[in-house]
Amino acid sequence: MGWLAEKIAEYSKMAGHGKPVHSAGALKLDSNENFAIPKQLQADILNAARKKTDIREYPLGHAERLAEAIAAHMDMPKSMIAVGNGSDQLLDLIFTHFASKSTKLVTTRPTFGFVTERCALHGIPVTAVPYTEQMTLDMDLLEEKSKDADILYLDVPNNPTGYMPPEEWLRRLVQDFEGMVILDEAYGEFSDYSVIPWARHHDNLVVIKTLSKSFGIAALRLGYLAASPSFVEVFNRVIQYPYPINSIAVEAFLASLDRLPQINDSIQVVKAERDRVTEALREHDAFEVFDSHANFVLFDARGSYQRLHTALLEQGILIRKLGKIGSREGCLRVTIGTHEMNSKFLLAIRDLLR
Repeated sequence: MGWLAEKIAEYSKMAGHGKPVHSAGALKLDSNENFAIPKQLQADILNAARKKTDIREYPLGHAERLAEAIAAHMDMPKSMIAVGNGSDQLLDLIFTHFASKSTKLVTTRPTFGFVTERCALHGIPVTAVPYTEQMTLDMDLLEEKSKDADILYLDVPNNPTGYMPPEEWLRRLVQDFEGMVILDEAYGEFSDYSVIPWARHHDNLVVIKTLSKSFGIAALRLGYLAASPSFVEVFNRVIQYPYPINSIAVEAFLASLDRLPQINDSIQVVKAERDRVTEALREHDAFEVFDSHANFVLFDARGSYQRLHTALLEQGILIRKLGKIGSREGCLRVTIGTHEMNSKFLLAIRDLLR
């Protein structure tokens, strides 16, 4: 067997990234997208982007323009912002160039699945600290396990639990950790505080941010990181691709910034709906529902989770089946959609539990 066949055989044994279910016309509550953004607003954003884009041209200067706009939006120096083709690409580049088989990375279980998958692909050893039965972080255990780690990765809020650690504790953890800290703030706008400004004060901190969630532009694949100027300079000049983002995506984000009050309104809608869905699910004794600081809700349906997931799928309602998390066997995660979408989901749940 040649080296190529051996490599293919090695990779074929890996689980890889699971693909979500696709169903035309389904009620899509499985991927944490922001459907609270009105369709007309989406059309206005895309139309504005189309008018400013010549698809025959390479996206020259677009990464610079995007970084400048994000820096202004977040009140951060442009020298501390790097952009990429979604947060996935930024994370993968970090794992490729700042970690190795001799690097010890500590994270939690569960966490954003892409992280552990890419670490497995790159051969990076991972220590995963389990969440408690109440889907909260065992802070003492995490501190103990991360004492000799090189990289600490935390998604804040956590996916899929929605848990957000206490701000003071997390600040101290970042300050005391001697290696690289990666904080993934994909769902930050739906939480109580942001860690992005912390990058000003901690040279070992890299904050990862997707624009897919709150801005509702998941199809355009945009993300950014906030880090020290020295990290960003090397990342942009040496590590990042020459044309990491496309022109239409950048113009669409800039158009979204021009409509920021409407984007912010959608975030408030999601937060209010999250509270409504949480309360409604807690009315059913069959479930245990966990507090969330993101745009989704995790609940344990116990022994009925498989039946519920299948029945909802048959009705064209897609939610994420997670199954076992720690000692809990029946975890399901539902994205918070529009009021109408959420009501259809809750009505279906009520009927199935009768």
